[in-house]
Amino acid sequence: MELHFEEFLGKITDFIKTEAKTETVVGEQFQLGEFKCVPVIKVGMGFGSGGGEGMEAKSKKGQGMGAGAGVGIEPIGFLVTKDDEISFLEAGKAHGLAAAFEKVPDLIDKYVETMKKKEEEELV
Repeated sequence: MELHFEEFLGKITDFIKTEAKTETVVGEQFQLGEFKCVPVIKVGMGFGSGGGEGMEAKSKKGQGMGAGAGVGIEPIGFLVTKDDEISFLEAGKAHGLAAAFEKVPDLIDKYVETMKKKEEEELV
């Protein structure tokens, strides 16, 4: 079996390139009332490889190689926009995604406050 290390390494590098892109790091936008929310995600990748040659008893030759890669994805918060206001709501590291969703009631409160102020201004 002939091993093509450069070809193998190229395939793994291409895989990493396709995974570490904007769509992976910043999630898809969703709407919450008047707010537009974009999840922001931290992506970490690691890669290791090795190869070698040795002697096989029957054929007097030998080759070997190995590689490994790992990907970690962690939600870090949300970009929230309303009109021309932009905020970043951070997810607590201790709680991960659950902490980000704990921020949703704050968004709703802000929305309700804005609507109340709008109604009061219309009455005046």
